[in-house]
Amino acid sequence: MPPREPGADMRRRDFLSVLGGAAATWPLAVRAQQPERMRRIGVLGAFSEDDPEGLARQTALRQALQQLGWTEGRNIRLDIRSRSGGNVENVRRNAAELVALGPDVIVVTGSLNVEALQQATRAIPIVFVSLVDPVGAGFVEGLARPGGNTTGFTAFEYGISAKWIELLKEIAPSVTRVGVLREQGVSTGIGLWAAMQGAAPSLGMELKPIGIRNAPDIESGIAAFGRGPDSGLVVTVSGLTILHRGLIGVVTTRNQLPAIYPYSYFVKAGGLASYGPNFNEQFRGAAGYVDRILKGEKPANLPVQASTKYELVNNIKTAKAIGLTVPQTLLARANEVIE
Repeated sequence: MPPREPGADMRRRDFLSVLGGAAATWPLAVRAQQPERMRRIGVLGAFSEDDPEGLARQTALRQALQQLGWTEGRNIRLDIRSRSGGNVENVRRNAAELVALGPDVIVVTGSLNVEALQQATRAIPIVFVSLVDPVGAGFVEGLARPGGNTTGFTAFEYGISAKWIELLKEIAPSVTRVGVLREQGVSTGIGLWAAMQGAAPSLGMELKPIGIRNAPDIESGIAAFGRGPDSGLVVTVSGLTILHRGLIGVVTTRNQLPAIYPYSYFVKAGGLASYGPNFNEQFRGAAGYVDRILKGEKPANLPVQASTKYELVNNIKTAKAIGLTVPQTLLARANEVIE
């Protein structure tokens, strides 16, 4: 056997040492290169799939989540379903589809959607946005401690409807007859109606409910009420009024009726004025709750929160079309004026 080269044993030991050290780091390197765990977020909206307002809500949610470190395609996936025109069976089907996907949390708008989701699951966390009276509807046990799998953000309290008729009186002082457009069978309309009844006498107003179930009801109900003198309208929120907000704007203008709405998107569709919550704030809050739930917190322990920012929006074009001049004091207070 030939003699071993001087220093060969030392070089061999050094090589094995380096090789062993490198091998020890391989699992760490592999783990570092692995993608983040993909979390799944369901979204059940109150708008149809191609509605610009619904798309704007989705954008607001994505942006708020990204600010919290959740980026679609990197560590979250959004599964989106819409209310599909307010059809109850479609709502239930979409809710069941989302639940079957096994999301980590579901973001939802609309009472009908929340009801459908709660019927489909009592395990998957649900975060609602812009809901009215979740306690009265039975969706949560209480505002401070919701219990169960559902929590979120309320749009407003019933008392805001008194503000709506005050606003109607300010923008059209001659109004003494107020039609209240509300979808039949929707509980929020009943609560808002009761609050308006308490405020109407002091404003010299007489209220009349206009119950609707479909688009023809909207057109005929508004037209019939508008034939009376000194008339105005308050539109309450529901899936039906949201879906047909453009029609409502057209019919009220045609009948020269001043009308007040709960949300700014009614005014952007041709309505006269609105007073309601800021949706960007609501979706920032919802994204914050999604973030906390994905990090381990339970909906039962996250309190239901109310809106803290309300916005007044006026449509000058509509005012001119029905022969009204919006008071300067009202324009000065407005968050947005559409011309």
